[in-house]
Parts: sequence; structure tokens; C-alpha cells
Amino acid sequence: MLRSLLSSILLLVLAIIICCGVYPLTVWAIGKAFFPFQANGSLLKGPDGSIVGSKLIAQPFTKDEYFQPRPSAASYDASASASSTYAASNYLLRNRVATVLGPIVKYKSGSKAGQLVAPDIEAWFQQDKFQGNPHLVAQWADMHNAVAQAWVNADPTHGQYVDAWSKTHPDLVAKWIKENPSTPQPKAADLAVLFFENFSTAHPGTFPSAVTQTGADGKPQTSLQPVKDGSDIQSNFFDMWRQEHADADLQDVPGDLVTASGSGLDPHITLANAEFQLDRIAAKWADDTKHDAGDVRKDIEQILQNNVSAPFGGLAGEKLVNVLEVNLELCKRYGLPK
Repeated sequence: MLRSLLSSILLLVLAIIICCGVYPLTVWAIGKAFFPFQANGSLLKGPDGSIVGSKLIAQPFTKDEYFQPRPSAASYDASASASSTYAASNYLLRNRVATVLGPIVKYKSGSKAGQLVAPDIEAWFQQDKFQGNPHLVAQWADMHNAVAQAWVNADPTHGQYVDAWSKTHPDLVAKWIKENPSTPQPKAADLAVLFFENFSTAHPGTFPSAVTQTGADGKPQTSLQPVKDGSDIQSNFFDMWRQEHADADLQDVPGDLVTASGSGLDPHITLANAEFQLDRIAAKWADDTKHDAGDVRKDIEQILQNNVSAPFGGLAGEKLVNVLEVNLELCKRYGLPK
């Protein structure tokens, strides 16, 4: 029995040494020797030589000079890779797609062919027929409670704004608590619909949106204020506008422009997605560099073609471009955006 025990212990020790020591070290040595770029995380460097990210992990780009990655349910946090897991019947999925479409979708035909829908959404939002009580904002919150709550949770400043509002409207909050006894200490998100109903009455024809102004100290300060136009209105009310204008002929949009990947960290977009963004990017770089917009567009198109790839050497699947790589190429060609 002792002999069997010693043999088992020896086997265990050998397994630990091989599996936890020899094998990992061998793989590490081969990787460092023959595949150093991949072994070190496929890290890419910027124009100044500093590491700016990995070509394997998506990161957000907000400036108009850059290509935008796919939406991310993980907020591009590599430590929290996840999908949204929204079912097709979940309105939050429809709303997420609609908020992306609002500022970018264009008319496909008619007198406004090629023009953005966004200005018409703002004009529709500002119509006199919505200035009564309740205004369109209250209707939006009443119809889609989860969306109103998501707006509160989307940004800490939104929650702080609602908290500050609740302290100045104790009677309304007390009435809400009486009607919802199971929530005696409501959080900001719980009061989302009540807040928007009151906001709609106090500020008809507007929506709370971040506005940046120069403060008394000369520094920019951002605060939520009632606004009549802007990207928040274009985004949040596109779906309601679309339902009232179902006959409007709109351009198709690449699916990966409005849908998140399973990981939330997909570093690639389809070539069709990149080409859809091309007008915005070329126009912005042309303005920054004071170059001809047509020439800039041709240059960027060439950058895309130089960086395009497809699975199995192009034998299958969609043509893809790596967002970080093409954005770095733009910086090398034109410098850093202003």
C-alpha cells in the first residue's frame, strides 16, 4: 500500500512539473521566439511610439475623424467581456439600434435623397402639437419605462440630476412612494418616469441633455440642461418618428454598425460598415487638413483596401477591417485630429 501511495505522489509531482512548469515554459519560449508580436498581446503603437492598444480588443473612438467600432454591451471593458443578451422581443434592443440610427441614417429617395433624417426628427419633436400636456417626452417615458430607467443609469450625471430634482419635489416623490409601497426608498432610476413626466410639463418641447459652457474660471463645464435639438433628441426619438413616418424611404445601414458582437470587444468592422462611415471621416479630415475632400476620400479608401482581410485568405465570409489599425493609419497620414 505504501508503495502505491508513493507511486501516486510521484505521478502527481511529475504531472504538476510537466503541466504547470515545463509545458507552459515551452509554449512561452516558442511564442517569444517565433511569434513575439502575438505572444505579447498583439499590441500596436501610435505615431509617438507609445502603445495605444491591442489589435485583438475593440476600444471606443468618439472623434469624427475616426472609424467607430461596433457597439459594445461591455462598454469596451476587456475585463467584462459580455453580450447584451437582449431577446428579439426586448424593446431595449430595438431602442439601442434606434439610438444609433437617429443621427446617421439618410433618405434613400425623394427630394431629400442622401440627406440626413436627423433635422426632420428635431423639427418633428418641436411641433406645436406636442407642446401640450403631456409633451412627447412624457409619452416616451410612459411608453418605455425601461428605456427611461436606462437613461438614468447610463451616466452618473443623469442619476445625480434626478436625485437633485427629487429633493426639490418632495410632494411628488411622497405621492409616488404611497403608490409604490414596496419601494419606500426609491433610487433615481425608480423615479425615472415620474421625473420625465414632470420635466415634460416644466420644460415642454425640450429634453435634458449635456451642454458644455465656459465657466467663470474660463474652463469648460458640462451640465444637463433642457435642449430642443441635438444628438440626444435625434437618438431617443428616432423610433417614435419612424413609426409616424413609416412610408419614409430610408437607406439601409450595415448590420454591424448597430449591433454588438457576442463579446462586446470585436476589433473588426465589415468593409461595408467602414465605407458607410467614409463620408463623415473624409469630410472631417479634409476640414482639419484644408485638403480637397475628394482627394482625402480617395486616400482613405486606399487605406481601407490596404487593410482589408477576410477569413481563409478571402475565400469565405465578409471583408473586414481592423478599426484600431486603420485609425492609426489615418493618424500617420494626417497627424492627430484637432
